[in-house]
Amino acid sequence: MAALTPNQRLRRLELTVTRRLDGLLHGQHHGLLPGPGSEAAGSREYRPGEDEVRRMDWAVTARTTVPHVREVDADRELTTWLLVDASPSMEFGTAELDKRELAVAAVAAVGFLTAGTGNRLGAQVLGPAGLRRFPARGGRTHLLGLLRALLDAPRTGGPAADQPAGAAGPPPGFVDALAAVQRVATRRGLVVLVSDFLDELPDDPAAPAPWEPALRRLAARHQVLAVEVTDPREWELPDVGLITLTDPETGRRREVWTGDPGLRERYAAAATAQRDQVRRLLRRCGAGHLALRTDRDWTADIVRHVHAQRRLATAPAGAARGGAA
Repeated sequence: MAALTPNQRLRRLELTVTRRLDGLLHGQHHGLLPGPGSEAAGSREYRPGEDEVRRMDWAVTARTTVPHVREVDADRELTTWLLVDASPSMEFGTAELDKRELAVAAVAAVGFLTAGTGNRLGAQVLGPAGLRRFPARGGRTHLLGLLRALLDAPRTGGPAADQPAGAAGPPPGFVDALAAVQRVATRRGLVVLVSDFLDELPDDPAAPAPWEPALRRLAARHQVLAVEVTDPREWELPDVGLITLTDPETGRRREVWTGDPGLRERYAAAATAQRDQVRRLLRRCGAGHLALRTDRDWTADIVRHVHAQRRLATAPAGAARGGAA
């Protein structure tokens, strides 16, 4: 992919999305994450652990003595806001793609699969130099322009390498980016976060992340899908002898002897615990979760996610309770 021109890379990405994913999402509003919409469409039985109490249909519940929730049709037009993490940690990769390229692929999938008449897509891109804003607009030209900007963005070459000279204070973090999305996403819609979710992740697995309150506020108003991007070397270390590990965010380096099996086991256990921590944080915030890896078929992972969401959205209440048991 690196040997291709930006236009060739963009064309290949578009073909990958449209050929492999097109047709999976029939209609304009039942895509990567089924949305609650806004128009009443009857009631159904309440599903514990799945439905929000605020959607309770108290009239039907009182009449039937069985808890029911209101069902709604999706809005006629969908506005999708993307928050794309382009921090230095996203430039890491040891497979066919690095994490930033996989993030661009995820953005392409969201853009092409939520495209439709009247639908709009906007983005906030978080990099060391700050937040770059792309207003919500419709159309293929707008989406291709966003993808081209992401593909053409220069690499940082080190921690905060492209921070403007004389910039006051630290660069914005994930908390600032979430707040920026909340300011522009004034109408209820879909918010997609594409990140490795490592920014300010607390060492204590039981402690809340600094960005958790901001994400909770977003999820209270919008449908939120968190696309977690990882690389296999973030899960386990290979036995390759002495290596130098570098923190892409701070530039700190440390030499590690990977021939020690105990070290590799501890690393893998710590990595698994860290990813479990991210999943729990996202679940507590009410966000959907789609995990993508640079060494996996990302289109297949998206397909599985879509199918799972559709089964959950269309399953009868009794079947859903039985499956949960």
